[in-house]
Amino acid sequence: MLQSSISGLVSGGVYAAIGVCIVLLYSMVGVLNFAQAAIGVAGAYVTFLLYGEDQPLVLAVLAGVVVAAAVATLTGMAMALWFGEARVEVRSTASIAVLIGILAVGFWVFGDDARATPDVLPASGPEIAGVVIPGTAIGAIVFAVLLAGGVTLLLKRTVVGVRLRAIAQRPRTAELLGIPARRLSVAVWALSGAAACIAILLVAPSRTASVSSLSLLVVPALAAGLIGGFSSLWLTVLGGLLIGLLEGAIVTVEGIAPYRGSISFLVIVLVLLYSQRKEAWDASR
Repeated sequence: MLQSSISGLVSGGVYAAIGVCIVLLYSMVGVLNFAQAAIGVAGAYVTFLLYGEDQPLVLAVLAGVVVAAAVATLTGMAMALWFGEARVEVRSTASIAVLIGILAVGFWVFGDDARATPDVLPASGPEIAGVVIPGTAIGAIVFAVLLAGGVTLLLKRTVVGVRLRAIAQRPRTAELLGIPARRLSVAVWALSGAAACIAILLVAPSRTASVSSLSLLVVPALAAGLIGGFSSLWLTVLGGLLIGLLEGAIVTVEGIAPYRGSISFLVIVLVLLYSQRKEAWDASR
């Protein structure tokens, strides 16, 4: 069970990274982006296509990241143009339309059959006390931690970060002060798209690589973000890793292993119930 749990950290690190992107967009732009994983998938499939045409892996990965950033940029521009003054609920609903659009285009261009995917990082890794730690798990965890740490430093230690926080808290005031709110918001979208692509590339070799299955990784990422209250990057990272560990552990339990994908929904329900406990208790009294 321990080995399976450690192997689950590959997925856990990816859930954490995508969750960080979701929390970043929600905090800075006011969008709960249900299309976050799908945007990464768009770039990842470009990588798969180029690598299948015998292009160098580094070139294929760079091209995929650029495409994902471009798709995210276009999405961010559309959000800023058409939903700039809309409520969070409306913007988040619009992201569902983006998800459906990416899925439709993906099915049309690539189909939904499983694809062979390149290993961006070595699958093997060090052995500690008889437990092998996959190289992809180490890479996924390091990427999630660096992403969360980098975003934290950006927001707290740089002028750009101060401007982004001003936009998040007082968007109209920020614009009146001359802060280029739209351009900075689109830049956040681009960053999140590129990061999501890298995360998808890390996890794709360890699971069925189809457009739909990879796009639905947004569900455990949302569960991780919910653990962090869609505000704490570090709790989001922790939540993603814990979900990955649980999924890995359940694989070894006969009878419930086929339902390991339901862990994310269970986590969402439990966190929502816990977050509403005070209101429910007050109402019962």
